This record gives sequence, structure tokens and C-alpha cells, in this order.
Amino acid sequence: MAAPRITVVGAGFAGLTALRTLRRGAPAAELTLVAPVAELHYLPGTIWLPSGRRRREDLVVPLGNFLRRQRIRFHAARASGLSDDGRTLLTDAGEVANDGLVIASGARFIRKLPGIEHAIVPCEGVAAGEAIRDRLAALAGGTLCFGFASNPQEPIAMRGGPIFEFVFGIDTLLRRQGRRDRFRLVFFSPSPTPGQRLGERAVGLILAEMAKRGIDTVLGEKPKAFEAAAVQLEHTRIGSDLTLFMPGLTGPAWLDATRLPRSPGGLVQGDAQCRVAGFACTYAAGDGASLPGPEWMPKQAHQADLQAAVAARNLLRELAGETPRENFRAELSCIIDSLDRGMLVTRHEGGGRTLEPMRIMHWAKAAFEKIYLRRYR
Repeated sequence: MAAPRITVVGAGFAGLTALRTLRRGAPAAELTLVAPVAELHYLPGTIWLPSGRRRREDLVVPLGNFLRRQRIRFHAARASGLSDDGRTLLTDAGEVANDGLVIASGARFIRKLPGIEHAIVPCEGVAAGEAIRDRLAALAGGTLCFGFASNPQEPIAMRGGPIFEFVFGIDTLLRRQGRRDRFRLVFFSPSPTPGQRLGERAVGLILAEMAKRGIDTVLGEKPKAFEAAAVQLEHTRIGSDLTLFMPGLTGPAWLDATRLPRSPGGLVQGDAQCRVAGFACTYAAGDGASLPGPEWMPKQAHQADLQAAVAARNLLRELAGETPRENFRAELSCIIDSLDRGMLVTRHEGGGRTLEPMRIMHWAKAAFEKIYLRRYR
């Protein structure tokens, strides 16, 4: 039997974890990575860009060495569609044939609110973190607004945790710089209890920490529009000299040119084994996938890794003529960092825990980043 040709779309957490898992399980397989550039952008580390704790070169990891070690072909392109029932991936640099496909091309933020160009979306990339750093450094004082929202068609399609880290981290930074008294920090959310997927105790600790730090909150009002110097909520208008906002998530635009099944929120619809219904040997993982799980299941790197590993193993089973039976595990694991302390939050089907902010958790988050990235350098 000829070695299978397997294509992975996306060079993020899910895509790279899928490739590593595929190589372990199929040493002879012909693996191809399709992505615009052969780089991993470690977005969790962007929270430390405003303080200077991280620079672009710390967070953008060239993948050349990793691809050579793992014997992975790189196809520099953007996906643009599918043909032959998924066996041919269409890209802006030609077609890529495959026997198996893992879709891990991530999600995109819904940029539909009027004036959203006036807000910085922190997790859109390293450039966004640099823009926050530069804008903050240029301000002598003023009001800083922080908020997030979900996809109204699929509330689970959101990523709000980093906003908590930016608001706490910037508060800590301004205090260290001796200029916190010149700024008003405001957190806004359409939910009266923001961060619910983290659990009730975590929400309580987060809101208590905001009150302790003098961070104002406007809760229970949906954002309606952004202006160059203001945020307009349903009932409240907040003057703003710098706005950080995380919209809800939907699928990447290239999915529109395919017959792939979509969730109400526009993500690739998959099952508990990460299979895409109606397409043989086609799997999805990560932020761009809508997979069954509890209402608190997060859109985060850790969950993407768990899904991608299962997707890869199930794909290899299907290629071998077996029935894919392995389900991915729903698990939330994060450290909400404030530049000098971190609050550990974990959730899984059996329970979870939330620890009050501790200095050791800040260093644990930094150590994890270093260890995680080492495999790709």
C-alpha cells in the first residue's frame, strides 16, 4: 500500500499538533502543510507586548527547522476551496491532492459592528499587540476601554480571556510607570457575569479584582458602535482614547467556496471524533471547528491541541480501513495573567478548580511558553 498523502491546512496550534501526531503515527506518510507563511505566531504571548516583556521575534517562530525534522512539505498558499469531495484542496498557488485532510485554518473575528476599525482586536496577531504597545506609550492619560462579545448565532464561538489579561496587565504596567492616576480603565461586556465559561468562582474573583484595582465596569449592555474617541453601548456612551475589543468568531472566508457543513455560527461542523460529515477522511479542529461539547468548552490553544491530536489519530484509523472511535476531551486550562501574578482556572467533565492570583502562576505561564515553543524552533 502506498504511503498516504495527508494535507493539513493551517500553521496554528491545531495544525502543528495534527502534523506532529500524524508523523508519530505514520512515519512514511507524505505530509503537506498549507499556510500563507511557514511561521507559528504564539498569540498567548501578545499580552506581554505592551510591557516590553515580549518582542515580535519572541512570538513569531519560523517553522523551517521543524518542517525539515518532521519531513513535511510546505505549500505556501491560502486555501480557496475544495473539489473531488475533499480530495483536492484548492489554493491561490495551485491544487494540492490528498488522501486525508485536516482543516485547522482557524477562525476569523466578526468585524460587522459600525466603526470597529477604531478598535484594536488583540488576538488578530502580533501586529495588534504592537499597536497596543505603541498607542499606550504615546498617551499621556485618558480612558482605556476593554471588552468582548460572542457570535450571536453560536455563543460558544468567542475568545474573551485575553481581554482580562490585557486589562489587568495594562493596569499593572501603568502602576509600575507611576501614571495609573492619569488613566481611567473601563471594562464592558454584554453579559452581567462576564467570563462564565471560566466558572462562577472565577467570575467572582475577576470582578472583585477589577473593583480592587479601580477598573470601572459596564455590564449587561451590548456594544452598538465604535468611534475614534468613544464606545457606544446599548444605553451608555464611554469616551475612549484606546479601545481593545474581541468580537465573536466565525469560520474563515474560504469555507464559503466549499460544500463543507457549517454550524449556525459559520464554523466547520464536526462530530465528537472531529470528522466532517459527508466528507470521507476529512477532519476539523481548533477555533474554526464547531464540535460537540459542554457550554463552557473554550476556544483556546489547549483545546485546539486536544482536538487536533484526536483528529489526526482518527484520520489514520480511517485511512487504515478502521472505524474512528476516539472522542476528544473537553478541557479548559488557562492562567489569567496580570503581568506579575496569574489566576489558574481549569474545567473538565469531572469538575475543575480556580486558584486566586499567585506570583508562581505568572512564572508558570512564561515557562510553559518556552517549553511549548522549543519543539518548533
